[in-house]
Amino acid sequence: MAMSTLSQQPWWMVPENFDTPMVVYLEEEQEEQIFGHNDAHLRCIEVHSQTLIQLESWFTARGQTRVTIVGPPRARQWLMDMICSVGSPDSCIRTRGRKMLQRVQSRPLTEDDLAVPCRVRPDTSCEPLAIGMSVTTLLELPLHPNLKSRDCFQFHWSSLYP
Repeated sequence: MAMSTLSQQPWWMVPENFDTPMVVYLEEEQEEQIFGHNDAHLRCIEVHSQTLIQLESWFTARGQTRVTIVGPPRARQWLMDMICSVGSPDSCIRTRGRKMLQRVQSRPLTEDDLAVPCRVRPDTSCEPLAIGMSVTTLLELPLHPNLKSRDCFQFHWSSLYP
């Protein structure tokens, strides 16, 4: 049974894990790369990250998928880092993102995985226009002792752009 890192309850029994869901829009190609054809990898990513992920196709000109993630804050942060890394224009960051994706597809994330500070910087790899992703909810997380800065995920809201 999956347990929350802050209590002995299952993660879905901790109300704080449902505060501020992370919502992103992905291009169809990136959604398939991460979640697999017909979302074949969705369930194992959910189980291994102790999150609930909802995928909704949106009728936009670019065929985007709305991805909503709830669960423990560090797991949501880790998944956002993985999503941004997989879609990065930088080949080194993209390679790291693919390794993260393989990790979460193959085994449950550990405390050590979640303790690694995020490395994706918004100025280099997570611009919504650069990877076809727009973020509509800012993920605010308490500063973990291993993290050096709170600005790890400082995104531009897509609604601010014409």
